[in-house]
Amino acid sequence: MGAPFGFIAFLGIISLIGVIVSHVIVLFDFIEEAHHAGEPLEQALLDAGIARLRPVLITVGATVLGLFPLASHGGPLWESMCYAQIGGLSIATVITLLMVPVLYAIFVLDLKLVSWDKTAPQESISTSIGDAVLEGTKA
Repeated sequence: MGAPFGFIAFLGIISLIGVIVSHVIVLFDFIEEAHHAGEPLEQALLDAGIARLRPVLITVGATVLGLFPLASHGGPLWESMCYAQIGGLSIATVITLLMVPVLYAIFVLDLKLVSWDKTAPQESISTSIGDAVLEGTKA
């Protein structure tokens, strides 16, 4: 683990940013879909976290397990990058799955930067078009 933090390790950190942002965007998308379905905030946060838990853990686990052989036998060029990515992915996974829903709840409940209206579930466009077609055939 005594690898220096050089340019290759910096590239590993830069690549981590893309993975982390992708996980956060998908988590936010799940939360927003639950919001549009009319779920309460707490239920939407729990459902999004549970729905994203397995895909995130499988992705991160496969990446981390794949980086260990490269870190131990890949030579000094790749060693620092692998350790940077292994540590970064491990920490970022915990932050993504635990801290992001908490921060989202703070933005909604305390800071009121995100509005969470308790509205009725919205129908999808295809359902409303299908209903209109059915009503048109009855007339």
